Amino acid sequence: MPRKAAGLTAIKVKTAAPGRYSDGGGLYLLVRSETARFWLFRYQHRGKSHEIGLGSALVFSLAEARDKAAELHKLVKAGTDPLAQREAEAAAKQAEAARAISFRKVAENYLTAHEAAWRNEKHAAQWGSTLAAYVYPLFGDVPVAVVNTGHVMQALEPIWHAKPETASRVRGRIETILDYAKSREWRDGENPARWRGHIANMLPARNKIAKPSHHAALPWQEIGAFMETLKTQKGTAAIALRFTILTAARTGETIGATWGEFDLKAGIWTIPADRMKGHREHRVPLSVPTLALVTALAELRTGGKDSDPVFTGLKGAALSNMAMTTTLRRMKRGEITVHGFRSSFRDWAAEATAYPSDVAEAALAHTLGSKTQVAYQRGDLFDKRRRMMEEWAAFCARPVTVASVVSIGEARA
Repeated sequence: MPRKAAGLTAIKVKTAAPGRYSDGGGLYLLVRSETARFWLFRYQHRGKSHEIGLGSALVFSLAEARDKAAELHKLVKAGTDPLAQREAEAAAKQAEAARAISFRKVAENYLTAHEAAWRNEKHAAQWGSTLAAYVYPLFGDVPVAVVNTGHVMQALEPIWHAKPETASRVRGRIETILDYAKSREWRDGENPARWRGHIANMLPARNKIAKPSHHAALPWQEIGAFMETLKTQKGTAAIALRFTILTAARTGETIGATWGEFDLKAGIWTIPADRMKGHREHRVPLSVPTLALVTALAELRTGGKDSDPVFTGLKGAALSNMAMTTTLRRMKRGEITVHGFRSSFRDWAAEATAYPSDVAEAALAHTLGSKTQVAYQRGDLFDKRRRMMEEWAAFCARPVTVASVVSIGEARA
């Protein structure tokens, strides 16, 4: 590479005042201060001037800088843009590093990114716990880019028959995380955890190996006698359980209830969409006995915030998820579940009343019909549900036997 006779010297490189000095052949020394001295290479590519740094003059000698400049000069002569090549190499290294990210790290990124969308903390915790138990020990540290069908099957096969529901969830979560990784360009190709047309060819469907389990429920004919006994139980959890049965609510809906959700004058409990399983606001008509329970608790309130929980445990915190179940166990009725009382209510509505099924389903906050039907039927059958819940409360107050049950629908006829 040609260089002018008045090029730089080693002494000048060390002593030059701030400024820019040419060594010839596109090599420059840039001096900003005594301790800030840099090598630059200037060149022309496709009619445009470019400049690329070659490092510190305190680290690289004049001879080394000239060697670097000579190599770059050859690239320019060959039609290559050194700066574009450097950027491409850096991007390739960055991509390679990204593709080396582990499955565990991607899963953690996914959980963090979707934290705000989780329905509750318990749901988020379940994601983390199942991955930690069944996936991370097997391929948590494997680069997500190379996770394959073998890895997925290694996690699923040992639990597919023994724990079919858990295994199905694990598969779905692996699939979701791998899709997330592909969207972030951390892996390519088909998803090895995909069910249809892939895993389905290797494992039997969950419903083929395990019958769906239902929440153990109390026969509806025994509700009155049960409620009579429940009234003798002390504590907020027992009151919450009575409230849950009378409203046919889910456990989470009850223990998450706040005072701001209640209109005691109108006798309405409005559960916001973000607390509902179906993500739709649900209005619950409060029967006279149910309203009496809530009113009694309101008279004992010590706080005045709408966000205060209605059913509180120790230190004023909301009841735990197991509080009502503990009450059942204390009553030596651990064979039934809190959620099962919704089935008791539904069976009562079907067998002992003449209410249409859609009224009972609306009381349970179930969505029926196609999207088109839902779009046109926007009402919530509230007035009919209010009458139904009053009758349900009246039924719950009667300790009847199977032989003495009379169809309320027939009695009204």
